[in-house]
Amino acid sequence: MTAPVHPVRSLRAVFSRMTNVLIGLCCALFVLGPVSGLNRTYGTGDALIHAQNRYFARWGVIPLDVWSGSSRVLLTPLTALFVHANWLHLLGNVLFLYVFGGMVETRLGRLPFTVFYLTVGYLALLGYAAAHASSAQTLVGASGAVSGVLGAFLFLFPRARVTSLFPFLFFLPLRFPAWLVLLFWFCLQWQAAGHDPAGPGVAYLAHVVGFALGFLYAWARHGRRDTVGATRDNGPSAEGESQP
Repeated sequence: MTAPVHPVRSLRAVFSRMTNVLIGLCCALFVLGPVSGLNRTYGTGDALIHAQNRYFARWGVIPLDVWSGSSRVLLTPLTALFVHANWLHLLGNVLFLYVFGGMVETRLGRLPFTVFYLTVGYLALLGYAAAHASSAQTLVGASGAVSGVLGAFLFLFPRARVTSLFPFLFFLPLRFPAWLVLLFWFCLQWQAAGHDPAGPGVAYLAHVVGFALGFLYAWARHGRRDTVGATRDNGPSAEGESQP
């Protein structure tokens, strides 16, 4: 006799197509772009540095320019989601998206998840640009969108357990409830955002905005009665997130 499969327990086996597509796009664009150093068409030395600076200026968010009224500039909070500053930045973001994105996508649906990811990421970077409107430094990275995924995950799967590596615990892999890990992460971002300098180095405020928007969206769409306690066993994830 075949036993029925509980939908929550089968989530870990679900192939999350759009999550993988987003990860693949970020990785492909990084490898093909000048930042990875793997594409020799951009040259080496000073030529490579100039190419990287032009790349960031074209596709990244420059808060000072966002409010100029240019339609191209208004698209940069979207294009910046697929641009990363270095390998560590890229790997941190795709790791968090891989660990948490699949289950959120399963609950929201592929198309709604994609729209949610892009919209929250756009608004998170736009919010940072508004708070630092006089900054001429460039902001890049998917952290705002990934933070939105974390916020949605917290609401949708508050009783899930995730494996985390904490530096102050000698990087031991320990399992904690998702709500504890994510609230701890959010508090760190909130505290750091209060000391954020005028220009983006680590865009903590974008993380806070993205996380809050993600949580509020999940709450508005699903309500308290629709939350699910689930277990995620995707392997260890590092506490924190590589930043824009």
